[in-house]
Amino acid sequence: MRIVAGTRKGMLIKNIDGESTRPTRSIVREALFNILYTKVVDSKFLDLFAGSGAIGIEALSRGASVAYFSDNNPKCFKVLKENIEKTRLSDQAKIFNSDYKLVLKKLQGDKFDIIYVDPPYHTGLGIDAIQKISEYDMLSEDGIIILEADTKEEVPEFIGVYERYDLKKYGRNVLNLFRRKG
Repeated sequence: MRIVAGTRKGMLIKNIDGESTRPTRSIVREALFNILYTKVVDSKFLDLFAGSGAIGIEALSRGASVAYFSDNNPKCFKVLKENIEKTRLSDQAKIFNSDYKLVLKKLQGDKFDIIYVDPPYHTGLGIDAIQKISEYDMLSEDGIIILEADTKEEVPEFIGVYERYDLKKYGRNVLNLFRRKG
């Protein structure tokens, strides 16, 4: 897998082998960062269910000031760590090998400009994560939450204090974009 743009453009990073993970396709990553274009530079980024870390690494490559990564799968965490080291982004990355609920509780009080949530499809974990993000008030005033889901998943228009203001479909991938209500 290659980094699409920024200071690490073209660098190859490892992917996770096996059927238990579903890497975000490069076309979806590129579309995502076209949407986030003006928000990424100097942002504080949270990549939940990070897998290989491709999304958060792409954010750092494109100018995010810091990225937090969370994945509780030991195999994913190992690859994530290797990718952070390979791209020489350790100084800007904070990584957690823990359940998303514990990570969100630990980060309670922090504010993020962009939060990317990409859980296993059809589990409800993404909706639960956004509910916790709402409870802990973790999104900056003008921040954005992106929930990646399958086209067949039901994603509510409102989760906690956030409303879905847009959605983009790319094959079976759907990016649900949330911000504060009103």
